Amino acid sequence: MAKMVNLYEAKTHLSALVDRAADGEEIVIAKAGKPRARLLPVASAQRRRRPGGGKGKVWVAADFDAPLPPDVLAAFTGR
Repeated sequence: MAKMVNLYEAKTHLSALVDRAADGEEIVIAKAGKPRARLLPVASAQRRRRPGGGKGKVWVAADFDAPLPPDVLAAFTGR
């Protein structure tokens, strides 16, 4: 459950709220008792992709680029 704080409290304790959000806590900032904004941690950076990571996991059939059978080709072209 997110912690709700009012706008005045958020302005007064912004630095501490940012630290708590960075630690994974969700903070909801409310104005006059109505939620107005959410303070969330920034998503962590994705790992860099490395070429060859799927080697041995994917295969392509020998006839992958062979012409389509006439009935399948007709279905695609509407003929």
